Amino acid sequence: MAGSERRTTLDDNVEAFAELGFRPRIADLPATRSQGTTVLGQDVSLPVILSPTGVQAVHPEGEIAVAKAAAASGTAVGLSSFASKPIEDVVAANPKTFFQAYWLGSRESIQRRLDRAKRAGAKGLMVTLDWTFATARDWGSPPLPERVGIKTMLKFAPQVLTRPGWLMQYLRSASLPDLTTPNLVDPGETGPTFFGAYGEWMQTTPPSWEDLAWLREQWDGPFLLKGITHPDDARRAVDIGASAISVSNHGGNNLDSTPATIRVLPSVVDAVGDQIEVLFDGGVRRGSDVVKALAMGARAVMIGRAYLWGMAAGGERGVHNVIEVLRGGIDSALLGLAKSSVHDVDRADLVIPDGFTRGMR
Repeated sequence: MAGSERRTTLDDNVEAFAELGFRPRIADLPATRSQGTTVLGQDVSLPVILSPTGVQAVHPEGEIAVAKAAAASGTAVGLSSFASKPIEDVVAANPKTFFQAYWLGSRESIQRRLDRAKRAGAKGLMVTLDWTFATARDWGSPPLPERVGIKTMLKFAPQVLTRPGWLMQYLRSASLPDLTTPNLVDPGETGPTFFGAYGEWMQTTPPSWEDLAWLREQWDGPFLLKGITHPDDARRAVDIGASAISVSNHGGNNLDSTPATIRVLPSVVDAVGDQIEVLFDGGVRRGSDVVKALAMGARAVMIGRAYLWGMAAGGERGVHNVIEVLRGGIDSALLGLAKSSVHDVDRADLVIPDGFTRGMR
């Protein structure tokens, strides 16, 4: 995803972190620092979980490689309902898997997808709401074919030949990139292509709060609403019994000119207090960003682009490397702030310039 319209939100998501400063200490620094926490009932070794993203077929193992890397780092992963790998295989690779759902199709079809996720062992449900179809997006993104066949291979052959390492990965796997969505159908069936699923989603009337309350009733485990930026929506999430919310603007790929999520995070946290877990999503590129989000009140952060770059570059090992780079940055920030745990940081550890936050009442 390259961002919508002028990329104002995408750029602000990343750049806003640089406006926040730290207030370091110079003595009594802790010899050891703990990063462990709990997210949606799952113990994780660091306050970073991998956000669900669709069709990771840029690598033969796709979402399975991502799940394995997260498991190796002791953390959880979200699996998109538009994923290219079946949920059963992803849960086998990482039992700490949350299933992500869109409000797509009829209630009956949604119920079937939830039932399948439960049977597979998904530990929680993430419902993505920070997406509309009324704005131009993905400017600058490379074209994505609907399916990979002879015509597509000939079209993209000049680009593929300049990346022999990527080509060899697929030759060794004796497979082609699969752009279908197996988690939208029953096990063993061939799912629609990504664009077919996307088209059905576009034609589905967006959910009401009544619909979301119904959805909550269908899922008896941890339940997260992703896409909250307004305090009123955060309070409504509490009202319907959500376990958690994610402060997110879909990585700047939804309604442009929405403030960076780090700017609105404090107002959302203040609106719900400790009634619900608050996760953070948007612009995280280094461990110090994670600590700043925690200091602003998030329990943990969700990353998307960062691990996808790692997956595209190096598969499972690339994703694992991204997570461990973040772990090192978190540790450095905790040491400099003289904090022995990620649970100890708060807004007093930050230098927050006047006018930084964009709180909505």
